[in-house]
Amino acid sequence: MVDPELDGGLTVGATAELLGVTVRTLHHWDEIGLASPSVRTTAGYRRYTEADQQRLHRIVAYRETGLGLDAIRGILDDATTEIAATLREQRSRLAERIRDLQQLDERLERMAEAHERGMLLSDEEQSATFGPDWDPRGSEQARVVWGDFPQWAQFAERSASRTREQWRSLSEAMSTLQRDLGDALDQGVAPGSPEANALVERHREVFSDFFPLTRQMQVCLGRMYESDRGFAAHYDGVRAGLASWFRQIVDEAARAHGIDPDTATWQ
Repeated sequence: MVDPELDGGLTVGATAELLGVTVRTLHHWDEIGLASPSVRTTAGYRRYTEADQQRLHRIVAYRETGLGLDAIRGILDDATTEIAATLREQRSRLAERIRDLQQLDERLERMAEAHERGMLLSDEEQSATFGPDWDPRGSEQARVVWGDFPQWAQFAERSASRTREQWRSLSEAMSTLQRDLGDALDQGVAPGSPEANALVERHREVFSDFFPLTRQMQVCLGRMYESDRGFAAHYDGVRAGLASWFRQIVDEAARAHGIDPDTATWQ
């Protein structure tokens, strides 16, 4: 408990303790003329009178509503200020802030789920978007393999805001590219040719919707498409031998940019 001083007021420290604010806060309010101690002792110490304390209590109460100090000054000093209107206006601003925070909370939740799951579509939505042969477990399995790589975080950050329609558009772009790769293989397009190199660049562009793909990373993907049983089966299902041919055109495009495919790493 704080005992009032006998000479007609409370010291700055005692007043700060009474109000639950800092001495620095009281000094600031004094400096800007919002609330100042009214009396001075014979020893030169400034004290807050009962009336000063009542004003300070009101300042603290209005500050807890989120009102700025200028608005509080208007309430306390301007007799024409409609206090209820000022408070309702502050309540309206607070409601808008609450909506913003709720939206932020939703974005944070989606971001967290995307980092955990990768793709924020239900199994049914994934099948409807990517076709009946799509394995909805693929995204979570990819996290097990790639979760420690920064590219997984980039993939998750983009997935968090991607709509089902955007996923469908991306799926269609990738499917069209794969069909065009198969057509190029049928037409005898040679690795290292301008036509093959254009398809390699197109693959990088389409894939960049997942995360930025460097040429060295693309070489690593080409190897995986050929060596991984699941990926090889998918690409060879588009055209027989497509997985190996794709790896070859990626390797030749990399060589044209001074990259040795045999030593390329995921970077």
